[in-house]
Amino acid sequence: MSWDLVANVIIAGVLTGLVYGLMALGLSVIFGVVRVVNFAHGEMMAVAMYAAVLLFDRWGLDPFLAMVPVAAAFFALGYLLQAGLINPFITRPEHSQFMLLVAVAIIVVNALLIAFGPDARSVQTGYQLESFAAGKLLFDAARVYAAGAAVAAAALLFAFFRFTLTGKAVRACADNYLGAKVVGLNVKHLYALTFGLGAACVAVAGCALSVLLEVTPALGPGYTLLAFVIVIVGGLGSMSGALVGGVLIGASEALAGLLITPSAKSMFSFGLLILVLLLRPQGLLGRRT
Repeated sequence: MSWDLVANVIIAGVLTGLVYGLMALGLSVIFGVVRVVNFAHGEMMAVAMYAAVLLFDRWGLDPFLAMVPVAAAFFALGYLLQAGLINPFITRPEHSQFMLLVAVAIIVVNALLIAFGPDARSVQTGYQLESFAAGKLLFDAARVYAAGAAVAAAALLFAFFRFTLTGKAVRACADNYLGAKVVGLNVKHLYALTFGLGAACVAVAGCALSVLLEVTPALGPGYTLLAFVIVIVGGLGSMSGALVGGVLIGASEALAGLLITPSAKSMFSFGLLILVLLLRPQGLLGRRT
């Protein structure tokens, strides 16, 4: 086995991992602000993947162009879901929130199964067969575009939270819920806004993954679990940690597929999770509370 092959596999894993990181970033943002764990996260991404496939099949819209309308629709959907359904459960026990979002996840999976059936659907574009060469290193074009879209979306989200007044207000709600209410912030609106932003991250990640993977209704639960692994490895509630965790998981899965077998990729991911929990329980970039 040559080192060039190993390097190319790691590059492919890192590029895919950036998309994983954006998916997990949505989960991390929602938990970091709203303190609700979205157990329907992967299922929402499967919906976004189906949306990208449908837009491509019906109107020939490239998934990377479809990111804009799909992300806008998911932002509105996430806002309404938080404002109408999840907000009444914010002050309830955690097991009530858990059951609510698990119920949403089951409904989504079965709705997709009814609408599209169990068969896999995919997008076929010309650039999926192209690659960029840099010496002996090959960069798959579809993965490069997907990673670029993920980095751009993550950068926009970071800029929103750091430089806008609304973003600073959301951070204030995350730091001190009672203090935010005392100074007059509309906490319910900001919570719904945050959930919408998390859903938009999932939408962009789903559109990007639609050019890399086939989508089936059963895909959702596995990616919900993967998002949890990534945010725990990176640090629960840490935005930068989600991206770092995604890159590590993507690279570890790629190496597992090369060195052992593709079916062993989950073993590597969970092995990395256990190692991080043993050595640094708060995650790589998480803060001890």
